[in-house]
Amino acid sequence: MAKDTCASLNNITIYQVYVRNHGPNGTFADVLADLDRIQSMGVDVVYFMPIHPIGQLNKKGSLGCPYSIRDFRAVNPEYGSEADFKALVEAIHARGMKVMIDVVYNHTAHDARYIDEHPDWYNVDAAGKPFTTVPVWSDIIDLKHPNEELWEYLVGSLVHWVQFGVDGFRCDVASLVPMDFWLRARAACAAVNPHTMWLAESVHLNFVRERRRDGLRAVSDSEVYQAFDMCYDYDIWPVFGAAVAGTMPLTRYIEMLQLQDSIYPGNFIKMRCVENHDQVRIQQLAGNPHAALAWTALAAFNRGPFFIYAGQESAARHTPSLFDVDKVAWGTYELQETLTRMAALKQEPALTNGKLTFLAAEPAIQAAWENGADSLYGVFNPRGATGAAAVQLPDGEYPDLLNGGSAAVRGGKLALPAAACILRAALAQPLREFVSPLMHSEIH
Repeated sequence: MAKDTCASLNNITIYQVYVRNHGPNGTFADVLADLDRIQSMGVDVVYFMPIHPIGQLNKKGSLGCPYSIRDFRAVNPEYGSEADFKALVEAIHARGMKVMIDVVYNHTAHDARYIDEHPDWYNVDAAGKPFTTVPVWSDIIDLKHPNEELWEYLVGSLVHWVQFGVDGFRCDVASLVPMDFWLRARAACAAVNPHTMWLAESVHLNFVRERRRDGLRAVSDSEVYQAFDMCYDYDIWPVFGAAVAGTMPLTRYIEMLQLQDSIYPGNFIKMRCVENHDQVRIQQLAGNPHAALAWTALAAFNRGPFFIYAGQESAARHTPSLFDVDKVAWGTYELQETLTRMAALKQEPALTNGKLTFLAAEPAIQAAWENGADSLYGVFNPRGATGAAAVQLPDGEYPDLLNGGSAAVRGGKLALPAAACILRAALAQPLREFVSPLMHSEIH
C-alpha cells in the first residue's frame, strides 16, 4: 500500500460516495472508472453510502432511501452485481486505498426480508405493528435491541463483509444501538481483520436529550468511544453551522473545539467534515467561495480525519437527493487541486507528530501544529476580514502549502489571506494559546 491508513486514523482522508448519483449510470462501474481521479486527490478511504437493496414499501421519492434496507447481506441490483462490487473493492485496494461501507442496524425497510422470517426482531406498537420511534423516518421500522438471535445475525453480516474485503464501517445512528452490540461486533470483525475501522454516526446533542427525556436509548459521544475509533462532529455541529452562517462569533466555535479536547478520552478522534449527505453544502452555507474554502481548510488542518463529500472538488452547491436520481454536477473540478493539497497536509510531520494549538479567533482563526522545524502555522479567514493581523511568527518569508508561493510577516503582522494560508515555519518558542472564558481556570 502507498501508506498505512490504519497507522493514525487522525491523519487519513475519507471520500464519501453515493453510487446512485456519482456517475452517469449510477453504478459500481461508474465509480470504478473514477478511481484514478479519486486516488490522485490523496484519498485513503473510499466510503460508500449503503450498497444494499432499497425498500419500496412506504418509500420516499421515486426510488427510495438507501438507509431503508431490505437485505443486509446483498447488494442493490440498481448499482450492479455482487461481482461488480467485488471488482470495485479489489480495484480500490490495488490503488492503495481502503473501503468503508455504511451499515444501518437501528432499522430496516418496511418490506425487509426479515419481516416475515423474524417478526420478533422488530419493535411493535400496541396493535402488534412494527413502527419507528422517529416518525419523520416514515420509510423505516425499528429493530428491537437487545435480541440475541438478531445480534448473531447482524454480527455475522459484518463479518461477511470483512471477509468480502471491506476494511471498515460507518455505522448509521450508532448512538441508538446498544454499545454492547458494537463491542461484540468489533471483537468478531477483529478476529478476521484486526485493523477494521469503525466510524460512528453519533447524533446531535438535542437528539440525545430528547430521546432520553422520552425514555428511549441514546448513547453520548463519550460512551460511543467504548467501541468506535471515530465519531461525527455533530456534538458541536449547530455551533459550527451558526459560525459559518455568521450568526455566532468565531470564538464560540474555537471554544467548542477546546471543550472536545477536555471532555472526551485522550485518544478521541472526531471526523472533520464541512458537508455530507445530510448537511447543506459548504458553498451554500458559507455564502461565498472564499469563506467556504477557509472553513474547509480549517477542517483539513484540524485534528481528525479529513472528510470529502463527492462534489466538493467541483464546488457543488446542491446536495443530491437521497430518494431520486439527482446527479453530482461535476463541472470542471475547480477545487480538486486545492482539496488534494489539503489531503496532503494530513501526512505532514507536523500533523502526524506535532501538537495543535489554537492561537486566535478574531479577526481570523489562527492555529499551529508545533513540531520544531517542521511546524505549520495556519490562518483561516471565514469572515473575509481585510488588512493585516498580528501573528506569532518572526518576520520573514514563509512557504504557503495551501496556495503555493510564500507569505511575508512584517512587524509581527501578516496580510490576511482571502480565504486561508498554511505556512511552514520553524517554531522554537512555545506559542500563546487562545484561552476562552469557558476554559479559563482560577486554580493557580
